[in-house]
Amino acid sequence: MNPRLRLGLPVALVLLVADQVTKWWILEIVRLPEVGRIVITPNFNLTMVWNRGVTFGLLAGTAWWHPYVLAGIALAVAVALAVWMTRAENRLVAVALGLVLGGAVGNVIDRVRFGAVVDFVDLHAFGWHWYVFNVADSAIVIGVGLLLADALLRPRSEGNETR
Repeated sequence: MNPRLRLGLPVALVLLVADQVTKWWILEIVRLPEVGRIVITPNFNLTMVWNRGVTFGLLAGTAWWHPYVLAGIALAVAVALAVWMTRAENRLVAVALGLVLGGAVGNVIDRVRFGAVVDFVDLHAFGWHWYVFNVADSAIVIGVGLLLADALLRPRSEGNETR
């Protein structure tokens, strides 16, 4: 197996399991859809949101086919990420792609199972609320941040591709 896949795929799998376990816990143990909101700290709530769109609720729709179209697009992106992972320039890129891949697949599972993504982490401070998100969303943001950092900060010299 490709060495970058050997690194990135386990990251994706661990992230996918963590995402699905936290969503199961929120739905089945905490039963957040029934409760609605639980205040954890002055700046952190568990708040139930069914995200029927993509990032920040964009492209939300209620037609029966809508979640399947979004899931199909996300699966195509996941395949592209896996192909990119086989060609990753370094270990950091492989890990970053694993985070994005695991998060994307976690949200695809939600779309197919529920018709929407389970979001529940609600952070806020000084009257400002971030969008409610989940473990998969966090991993996607961290993965994209690592990809950007690598693209912007990696020295460009001959022989650096095997780092």
